[in-house]
This record gives sequence, C-alpha cells and structure tokens, in this order.
Amino acid sequence: MSGDDDPPVELEARLADQETFEPSAEFVSQANVSDPAIYDEFEQNWPECWERAADLLSWDQEYDTVLDDGNKPFYEWFTGGELNASANCLDRHVEEGRGDELAIQWEGELGDTREFTYSELLREVEEFAAVLGDLGVREDDVVTLYLPMIPELPIAMLACARIGAPHSVVFAGFSADALATRMNAADSDHLVTCDGYYRRGDALDHKEKADEGLESVTGDTTTVVVDRLGDELDHSLGEDQYDYDDLVAEQEGASVDPVSRDAEDMLFLMYTSGTTGEPKGVKHTTGGYLSYAAWTSHAVLDVEPDDTYWCAADIGWITGHSYIVYGPLALGTTSVMYEGTPDYPEKDRLWELVEDYGVDIFYTAPTAIRAFMKWGQDYPKEHDLSSLRLLGTVGEPINPRAWKWYYTHIGGEECPIVDTWWQTETGGMMITTLPGIGEMKPGSAGPPLPGIDARIVDSGGEEVGAGDAGYLTVDNPWPGMLRTLYNNDERFLEEYWREYSDPDADEWVYFPEDGAKIDSDGYITILGRVDDVINVSGHRLGTMEIESAIVGTEGVAEAAVVGGDHDLKGEAVYAYVIVEDGYEGSDELRERIIEGVEEAIGPIARPEEVVFTPELPKTRSGKIMRRLLEDIASGNDLGDTSTLRNPDVVDDIAAQVRGD
Repeated sequence: MSGDDDPPVELEARLADQETFEPSAEFVSQANVSDPAIYDEFEQNWPECWERAADLLSWDQEYDTVLDDGNKPFYEWFTGGELNASANCLDRHVEEGRGDELAIQWEGELGDTREFTYSELLREVEEFAAVLGDLGVREDDVVTLYLPMIPELPIAMLACARIGAPHSVVFAGFSADALATRMNAADSDHLVTCDGYYRRGDALDHKEKADEGLESVTGDTTTVVVDRLGDELDHSLGEDQYDYDDLVAEQEGASVDPVSRDAEDMLFLMYTSGTTGEPKGVKHTTGGYLSYAAWTSHAVLDVEPDDTYWCAADIGWITGHSYIVYGPLALGTTSVMYEGTPDYPEKDRLWELVEDYGVDIFYTAPTAIRAFMKWGQDYPKEHDLSSLRLLGTVGEPINPRAWKWYYTHIGGEECPIVDTWWQTETGGMMITTLPGIGEMKPGSAGPPLPGIDARIVDSGGEEVGAGDAGYLTVDNPWPGMLRTLYNNDERFLEEYWREYSDPDADEWVYFPEDGAKIDSDGYITILGRVDDVINVSGHRLGTMEIESAIVGTEGVAEAAVVGGDHDLKGEAVYAYVIVEDGYEGSDELRERIIEGVEEAIGPIARPEEVVFTPELPKTRSGKIMRRLLEDIASGNDLGDTSTLRNPDVVDDIAAQVRGD
C-alpha cells in the first residue's frame, strides 16, 4: 500500500504506465482457489468437472448424470438429482449450528437497520411460505415480486423457492406497463409489492404504480402489500389485497418443509430486454443455476462464511439474484443490502457503510466507479476501508483509468479486482480472472473461467488471431445457463443459437451478441454489443473502445459515444462527456480528448463533436440511453423520455448541441 506521503500526482503517473497487476502473496495464501492447474483439470475432466460446483450444495437425492446433452441445445444439468434452494440457503446452515450467524445486514436510506441471523431469516421465510400456501400458491405457480431493496424481497424469493413456486422479480423502478407485461407473459396471478420506499430522502408511492399495472393484468390477481413507509404514506387495500404483516402474524411460528425439486425444475423467471421490444422470460433452474451461483461466488468472489460481503446492485436484476441472494446465502456468508443511492445524504455513504460493517468484499458497477471518480478521492479517504480484501466490477467493461482509480483509492493497492463479464442468460460469471491466480490487466475482463469454452471468432465462425476483434461465442454448455425462454422455445433458438450453427453437424454455439478481442495470453476484452458500433466511412468502430480512450483523458469522469448522421461520412462520432469535479469543459480539454482518441485508435475515430454535460440520460438501472443521444446528434425527434431517471437532462443536451 502506498504511504500517506505518496503524492497523488506521482502515484497516478506511476500507475498510468502499469499494464498488469499481481495479487499479493497474502491474498493468494488465503484464496479459495489458488492453483493454476484448475484450468487444465476442468478442461481434461469436462463436464464431470462441474461436480465441484454441485458439491457445494446439499442434495435430497443425488444426481445420476452431470450433463444430459441428448436434446441440444436444450441441455440439462445434474439430472436425476433433487434439492431445494431455500433449504440450501438457510436450513442446512442452521442444522450445522450456525443459526446465530448473520445472514442479511440491511440498511435503509434514512439510516434504519435490520439484521437477520440464519435462524431468524429461516423463521421469516417459513412464515411467508405458509402465507403463500394459504393464498393458494401451489408448486410451479409463478409469483411476481415488485419490491425495492427491502428485506421482504429476499424473504419472498426464498419462500417461493421453499414451496416450489418460481418467482419473477420485476425491478421496482420499472413502470406500471412493464409490470403488467411481465405478469401477463408469466401467467402470474400473485403479486407481492409494497406501499412505497425512500429515494434521496423522499417517500415514493409504489403501490399506486402497482395498482395501475394490475388494471392491465388479465385474470384475477391476489396482492400482498408490505408496509415500508408506515405513517409517511397512507395507503388503502383493495379487493384481494392483503397486508403483509397481518398475514405473517397469523402464521407466527409456522413450519413449512421445503419441497424437493428436480434439478431441472424452474427456480425463477427473469425478464430481460429483447431485440423485438418484447421482454424475454429467461428460465433458470434449481440445480444448475444454484450450483453455478455458489461456485462462482466461492471461486471468483472468494466468499467465505465469516465474511461480510456486499454486492451493491439491485435484486431486481440478475446480479442481485446471483450475488446478493442465492450465491452468498448458499455459502453461508453475511450479505449486505442497502436501500438507497450512493450519494445520499452525502457522497461518502457507501464508504461509511464499508467502514461501519467491516465489509470484506465489494462488488459494484463501472457506472458507479466513474461517479466515484467524478466526486473525487477525498470521500473514500475520509473512511477506513482496510477491511476490504477483494473488489469486483459487473455490468459493463471498465476502462483502465477507472480500474486503476478503484484499485488505488478504494482497494489501497492491495485488493485484487475481478472484472466480470456475464449476462442474465448465463446465470453467473463467465469471463474474469480468478483473483488468487495470475495477473490482472486493467480494461480486460480476463480469461474464460475454468470449464467455460469462450472464443472470439470472425463472421464465418473461425477463431481470430491475438489482437484482432471478433464475436464472442461460448462453445460448450455450463450449469448456470438459461434453459429456454418461457413458453417460447423457438425464440430461444433464434436469439441465442443460430448464428454459427450447422444443423447437419448437430453443433450448437451460444452467441451473446457481444464483440470482443483476445490477446496472446488468452485474456478477453469486451468491446460491447455488436450493434454498439459506428460505421464511419466504411470503418466499423466499437463505441466502448472510443469511450475508453476518452475516459483515459485526465479530467474526464464519464463518456458516452454514439453515431450521428453525417453528409460525407454517413456516420460520425459524437461524444458526450462528464468532467471530474475540479475540471471544466474547456476547449483545451476538448482538444486533449480528441488527441487521445486519435492516439489510441486513429484519426478515423476522431469525434465530430465533444459535448460537455453535467449528466447523461440514464435508465433507472443506471444504463446510458444511447438511443436518445443518437437522436440528438442526428436532430431526430426524441420521443418519450419519461422512463429515464433524469429526463430533464435530454432537453439540456439537445439545446447545447443546437447552440441554443
């Protein structure tokens, strides 16, 4: 770790030229996985190698086959086996005498806290499982959960799993229409929601939105409403609507045995965006998904039972499913949940929580890290972050400058960083370094995990050479993979398995629609979605590569690059840039940005315009809405912006581009 007298400027300069980083000997000595031979072992013993993941779970009935590939690509894992996800996350830890250990540490935005030991969480889950049974929920019924980051969300998930009812979590920031669409698509007639929740100190009415969505749900529905806000927000219950606390009180002390589920029985549905505009119901199953979430939590996140682990995501997304609920609780660790935003009431809120709870492992998104950079290093400096052992990133590629800032100012140059690539459909991490093995390369996710046959290929399906860009594919199945799209096998085949398949050869390749490149060490750099490219004078340029070059410029906190109409080039590069605190969007900075892009990629990628803005238009999940930025660049009608977290910024950016 650098000394307190190490000048920040010298430190930044030293790190700027460093291209690889090694985990410390201290970290390697305690890591769950530290033997490089694991890569060869998995390759030589595939698919039986995945027994290692299944061994992390308790099975009611042992499986007889690791992988059944008799109906490609509808692969099945651990066939013949039976288990229950709720029992694996709760009962077995209590039975092992660990019931008094902390399972969930929850902090509300206003500073209120709730703690659940494994015994307490089991009691809560059993009582709500009894509630669901009394309301008529039966095995294989889909229960929709439309809840923010409050403890009742994981309680409801585990209660559903306990009785064999798949859950479908809808992100609380989604609209009433999105709720209705997902309930109808899932044939779900049971909803668990709440009166409201806090955001930046304000009490938001969530039930009004839920009620609006229910008006468009076909068939009769039963709704359970959690009272989160108390006297802060009055709410009334309509027909077939019940108060959560009242129902649970009636089941006090209830005992509900976990239903033994086949390994291939559905654990949950997760709806994700589709190319046609209709959301896709990704189906994940009990045995393969849970074993993979547990194994990646163990091997990549280095989670141990005595850790305090914090994934700063929302359970409404797959990251929260796998790495707040199922993976960590299956391993018996303490999982931190936080209701609020990183900058309320102050920009040091996350670091305050890391210090207060002695967090060992912290897993967040590059979007958040870029915000931390913009706010400056003084905020983390105010807190003792020495408890941290490992850092992680998820959701999008992280550029080298942000990686190094994270490594330095949050990890104190001592914590390895796992830069993880994966998707809703993969169920868990696919490409990343194992933190106890080998080196890290800022900007590169790393090699495929052991047992994952990820390749970079050209348009004909042939592997590209080192340094060349191509399409990311996965050539062998893995336990955490989606099984199909709910009630839509045909779309499952069309969207994921047709690009590089030869039907006559019975060979199937998973195509996640991401572009990537690979280096001579087998490390993969994700370049972004294959449709996130700009065609400038016939040259296809990846937006992520240009954005990375821009953010590599001193003074830049975040950037979004899009293509805009151009009379001569067809498309031109437009860059929207947020500067760090203490910097201004000057002509001098604009020139340095342009020079940086030309040096990193070439003159062909030179931005036509660099627009400085205090914010970028983002969805409620934090994703940049590049479509709107494209419309601004091309002078098109902007359409509906109401789904944005910050809709006002769109008009401000458009006015600046027009020169108003």
